Amino acid sequence: MKRKLQWKFVLIMLLLILILMTVVCVFLIQGVQRFYSDAFFTQMETVFSDKVLYGELTAALGEEDPVAKIQEVLDAYQGRLGVNTDTRNYYVLEGDTGAVLVSSAVEEEQLAVTPNILRALNGASAFGGRAAADYMDIAVPLTGEDGAVRYVVYIRDNRQTVRDLTISLVQLILEAVGVGFVIAVALALILARTLLQPILGMTKAAEAIAGGDFSKKLSVESDDEIGILADTFNNMASQLQATLEEIRRSEALRREFVANVSHELRTPLTSIRSYAETLPENPDMAKEPEMTFLHVILNESDRMTKIVQDLLELSRFDAGRVRFNFERFSLAKSIEDVRDAVKLEAMSHGHTLAVSIPEELPDIVADRARIEQVLMNILSNAIKYTPDGGLIEISAGGGDGWVWVSIKDNGIGIPKEDIPRLFDRFYRVDKARSRQSGGTGLGLSIALEIIQRHGGAIDVESELGEGTTVTVRLPVEAQPQDKGGRPPIIEDLLP
Repeated sequence: MKRKLQWKFVLIMLLLILILMTVVCVFLIQGVQRFYSDAFFTQMETVFSDKVLYGELTAALGEEDPVAKIQEVLDAYQGRLGVNTDTRNYYVLEGDTGAVLVSSAVEEEQLAVTPNILRALNGASAFGGRAAADYMDIAVPLTGEDGAVRYVVYIRDNRQTVRDLTISLVQLILEAVGVGFVIAVALALILARTLLQPILGMTKAAEAIAGGDFSKKLSVESDDEIGILADTFNNMASQLQATLEEIRRSEALRREFVANVSHELRTPLTSIRSYAETLPENPDMAKEPEMTFLHVILNESDRMTKIVQDLLELSRFDAGRVRFNFERFSLAKSIEDVRDAVKLEAMSHGHTLAVSIPEELPDIVADRARIEQVLMNILSNAIKYTPDGGLIEISAGGGDGWVWVSIKDNGIGIPKEDIPRLFDRFYRVDKARSRQSGGTGLGLSIALEIIQRHGGAIDVESELGEGTTVTVRLPVEAQPQDKGGRPPIIEDLLP
């Protein structure tokens, strides 16, 4: 590719030089010819308009030998007429036939009758001709007292000077073309290298990207289109790398999710199968252990049902098909309702529930049931993971268009390395303890989805052995949001 493009640049430059020099050559040659022709006719008119010269020529007609006298006068004016016997000569023609009587030419030549000669034979001076003709000539008639043309002074230039100058110009232009070709080739190679280097770099980087290596970057410092293209390519490579990494993470999470689902479902299924197989194998089992077995089967079935319901809930969130019933309601009243709902459970563990809600806490626009679901989940976790006799504090506040609800306990706490993964699906800090308490590992994932769809956030602060504080932040005027932060379409809100 490099060689092909380089030689294309070279060919283009050579063609440009050739075309440019050809145009220059044509216009220069035509200009020289036109200038030389105009100079000739202007010179002749100027000389023959001199009354002294024309008077001497007409006076020569009265001499005994008028032709010799005319020749003598013309010889005297050779310098002003530019006569050099090589390229320019004068002729004295007979006034009736146009025959050559005398001339300054060294060698006699056959003189053709030209249009200017014919005009002079008819009594008119002729200063003019075609710039592209092979010769230039003028003809001046000398008339007697009777008005008849007795002689014609004819000056002819064979344009040899113009031809010699033209040849010299052509040779000079050809030499310039040769030098221009060399310069063009050098410039084309430099230009090709300058332009193609980033393109070659992009080609190699693209090949590396195709092979899975996204580390190749183009270092182009120019601010022109090539630099913009290089920056765009680097940004594209970075985005591709980020996308690939995200896909890999998503694939890892998917595999982990499938494994977690399988594990979560296998545990209750194993228990159900074990107890169900034991019952028919022991038909004489006492009533009390039989009821215990049935109770375990029912509990495990309920746990499976809860897992499936939570999975369906998350799948609806992922598909954007969750219905939100946005309305204005009192957040303070919802906090109190959630507290009342868990009060008996807290009392069974000997916990103290302390609520601190300011009177000026604003009402909010949100899905009341969903917000209470989130608060219930967080508060239930605080009760479960706080040793009996603990203290659970619920506080709230707001300002600048936002409200917050904080639930703080003095429970077992969470290791710092586990906090970033708290909202991952099926993730548990203490898996055995969570299963014993009946958790599915999906509650916080659902809570985060709900809060994010309201445009809010959940923050977690915890110290191992000292307790945990979970803070829910919500906008006062919440609007349904999809995962990208855009309001979903109406169809996405339908079940």
